[in-house]
Amino acid sequence: MTHDVALDGPPRTEQATTPPAIRHRRVPATPYLLLIPTLAVLLLGLGYPLYWQVITSFQEYGLAQQFGQPPTWVGLDNYARIFTDDALWAVVLRSIAFCLVNAFVTVGLGLAFALLMRAVHPVIRVILQVALLLAWAMPMVAAVTVWKWLFDYRTGVVNWLLVQIGLTQYQGHAWLSQPLSFFFVATVIIVWMSVPFVALSIYAGLTQVPDEVLEAANLDGARPHQVLRHILLPMIRPVLSIVLLLQIIWDLRVFAQIRLLQDAGAPVSETNLLGNFIFELGIGRQDFAGAAAVSIFVLLLTVVLSWPYVRSLMKEDA
Repeated sequence: MTHDVALDGPPRTEQATTPPAIRHRRVPATPYLLLIPTLAVLLLGLGYPLYWQVITSFQEYGLAQQFGQPPTWVGLDNYARIFTDDALWAVVLRSIAFCLVNAFVTVGLGLAFALLMRAVHPVIRVILQVALLLAWAMPMVAAVTVWKWLFDYRTGVVNWLLVQIGLTQYQGHAWLSQPLSFFFVATVIIVWMSVPFVALSIYAGLTQVPDEVLEAANLDGARPHQVLRHILLPMIRPVLSIVLLLQIIWDLRVFAQIRLLQDAGAPVSETNLLGNFIFELGIGRQDFAGAAAVSIFVLLLTVVLSWPYVRSLMKEDA
């Protein structure tokens, strides 16, 4: 019997080696415990009103219930009664159109202001930023009051300027008496109040674009519109998606601006949006159950309109 002997040393003995045990990292519980108070406040502040709205939408809840009479369970009767009313669907179509127009106009102007702030001298940029912040910080009631005065049919500056340039048909023109011109004024006000947030948000995104990328594009002979289309817009797309999503949500829930303009003599039935329609049902007609049903519908409509943008954001994160 022969034994193989290693030339460079003693015989090697093979030993069974066991792989090292994988140590799982222990997740600390402290962050989750710190989130409990915040979640409790959110559930109390948002969950209970939503719960009340859902339950009320299935009950008969009117003025009598406000004075102590117990509500009666009616099931889907409120939804059938409200959603077979042609007036609601006119308001829904009007609200969706108004929401989308305002959202896209606001984001477009915000992008233009952001590009302007990126291109001008730092001193001019600071002046623009201060002006935007002042417009954004102005109280809503004060802003709407000023714009109502500007478009007033008797003493308004807008009519006076139009007459001065030769458009005499605008002498004494009542902007708020016709639905089309009413929503034009409302769009001007809402866009004016919303553009500062969008412009500053997009400008913050533009500051994160590396200068090296832009210098390389300039060396390759790219024109400004090509840089905007193929470099800047793709790189700030997440910011654009977020601000557009927020604008859609906010503009769909517009209430106070429309209500203040309606007080100036506008036709209420032809200028109501969903928020104003809910207010009219609940406060005006004391139909709190119907108002709750429409509120649940607005919540679902918000989810439907915002879902494509939420889905795109989720894909980008993935």
